[in-house]
Amino acid sequence: MNAADLGHESGGGRRVGVPSTALFTDQYELTMLRAALRAGTADRRSVFEVFTRRLPEGRRYGVVAGTGRVLDAVENFRFDPEVIGFLRERGIVDEPTLDRLAGFRFSGDIWGYPEGEVYFPGSPLLRVEGSFAECVLLETVILSILNHDSAIAAAASRMSAAAGGRRLIEMGARRTHELAAVASARAAYVGGFDSTSDLAAGFRYDIPTVGTSAHAFTLLHDTERDAFTAQVDSLGRGTTLLVDTYDVAEAVRTAVEVAGPELGAVRIDSGDLLLVAHRVRAQLDELGATETKIVVTSDLDEYAIASLAAAPVDAYGVGTQLVTGSGHPTCSMVYKLVARASSADPEAPLTPVAKKSAGGKVSVGGRKWAARRTDAAGVAEAEVIGTGPVPPELVDRQLLVELVKGGDVVGREPLAAARARHTAARAALPMSAVQLSRGEPVLPTEYV
Repeated sequence: MNAADLGHESGGGRRVGVPSTALFTDQYELTMLRAALRAGTADRRSVFEVFTRRLPEGRRYGVVAGTGRVLDAVENFRFDPEVIGFLRERGIVDEPTLDRLAGFRFSGDIWGYPEGEVYFPGSPLLRVEGSFAECVLLETVILSILNHDSAIAAAASRMSAAAGGRRLIEMGARRTHELAAVASARAAYVGGFDSTSDLAAGFRYDIPTVGTSAHAFTLLHDTERDAFTAQVDSLGRGTTLLVDTYDVAEAVRTAVEVAGPELGAVRIDSGDLLLVAHRVRAQLDELGATETKIVVTSDLDEYAIASLAAAPVDAYGVGTQLVTGSGHPTCSMVYKLVARASSADPEAPLTPVAKKSAGGKVSVGGRKWAARRTDAAGVAEAEVIGTGPVPPELVDRQLLVELVKGGDVVGREPLAAARARHTAARAALPMSAVQLSRGEPVLPTEYV
């Protein structure tokens, strides 16, 4: 992996140089620019918004994730000479368009829901304002980041709620694309996971990393005792020993004999986890290892985690289901033009525009604000969206924050802030939000 591919987000992580993100786009973004330049409409002031028409089936709320990565992508959306040469060689656009692209720098404004916030159908998650030429080019890269990261964060949030305060380890790197694994670990951390097994994510985003051994390490040695002894000698008595390679009960007994009652944890990766966890807990206590923790893995999702609520489990490791969005790997977010000026005059007023078509793919025109109305107890009761003046009672409840001003990023923040925000936002929803049974969005969307 090229370290440059990891991005350069600051705020708790490490800034690493990144290549241009300009080709993380669909060709028609450039051909639209070409046609708009020829028609004289490319410089009309425009407003695009990101939203989703519906939540994935059965989900009660969505989670905004990937905002920090979007800011990095916008900063690095530049057409260097090599990229220009590629576009020229393929004949994708003409020379006037290439001249425009060669000097491209986004100089507009971006507002959006802060990372970690929850959202609902119709929520204007991101509002991008500038010339049509600038804004249209960003569509694909913005959607690819937000759709992926928000899907992972939503799955992570459901798992976090199901875990009820027990620790969660993200360990899905081997189940997805190597770069998607880094983004997934980041999104999972926003959604409530505590650590990751992926070192690139730890390096890039300063997420705590964990990991000890796999079954291969036990199988390498002549006996399980030899394997445990080697690991404890290397990593200390506080390590986590994997106890299901052969016979679990015998392994637990050997683990305590080797490490003593100071053994940090045992990991169970197969079998009837509920039954085995109870048996292992009883055995550990009998052996005097009352402080030794139990970690369970093995194709967990939020439903499996919830089913283990009564088990003496201290931490869960989740891989495949997390990095694939637990059945919903995308949020179906779209990026639509909702307002534009009738000329390139900077003072020309904005006119609302909207798609009016059959099949449920309509959109609502106009530059929007969003606020969350709460009841007397501070519990959220509606997502309110409008295009006119904000009602006085909602002024202090507005959700969009400034992220980019005049092309400069102003909304970058530490990842820990997004993680804390999500915890608070989810806690402010009605209690039914964290139910795993199928249901409608926990808040209605109201347009005013």
